[in-house]
Amino acid sequence: MRLLTMIGVLGALGFLAGCASNIAQMEAVQATGGTPFTQALTEEYRAFVADEKAERDWDAADYFAIKGLAAAGGQVVQPEAVPQAGEHTQPLTDARARLVAALDGGARDSKPAAAAKAQVAYDCYTHEAQEDFWYDSLTDDHVKPCRDKFEAAMAELGGPMAAAPNTYIVLFDFDKSNINQAGQAVIDQVLADAHKMGSVHVSATGHTDRAGTEAYNMALSLRRADSVRDALIKGGIPADGITVAGRGESEPAVPTADGVREQANRRVEVILQ
Repeated sequence: MRLLTMIGVLGALGFLAGCASNIAQMEAVQATGGTPFTQALTEEYRAFVADEKAERDWDAADYFAIKGLAAAGGQVVQPEAVPQAGEHTQPLTDARARLVAALDGGARDSKPAAAAKAQVAYDCYTHEAQEDFWYDSLTDDHVKPCRDKFEAAMAELGGPMAAAPNTYIVLFDFDKSNINQAGQAVIDQVLADAHKMGSVHVSATGHTDRAGTEAYNMALSLRRADSVRDALIKGGIPADGITVAGRGESEPAVPTADGVREQANRRVEVILQ
């Protein structure tokens, strides 16, 4: 028993030593090469790592130190993928889609400091939202500052602050057309808003990511739109008030190379009119 305990202690010490090494390197590294964006990204990650270290969140400090060190080496590291984070999942998906659109649209070159601030604020938003979901927090104290910083940076970039009114995004799992729990929550919101508005017309347009053939993805996008239509009819919206369409992989929310799986692109866009 003592031997197992000692092994556990030594393992924990080894883990902390590894974390401390990355964190210490992040504190000292100088980004002399790369681009103005990667240099600004280095400084934003340095500040974020310092905040996580101060909170004694060693896992997060170590993880984001690794991203910061990559940026210091001139690498254009990507924003975090959207995690499963309960009620935060849909807002995070929208946020990532807007961020990636801005970054890929030239913001890294035209406004490198604001672009770096937006990316690290988004990563902070993702991290805190996932922790809020895991630990069932009762407050928004840690999520809100990151989200507010992200929105301020996006405003500086000139990006849209939010989706258009009465526009909703239902996300789907990879190669699936059934509505998952998060998607049903969006459907429920659509139904609630539709009933408040009274007589409405609803359009549901299906999309896929770029994994798979164009023909397969076109059919999949239509199946997703039909699933949303069926859920809306079940919720009380007349069938003749709903139109569906499929766009396949042709209109991604987040542009990617062919064959890439991207959650933000596996969606049905719902519009109430």
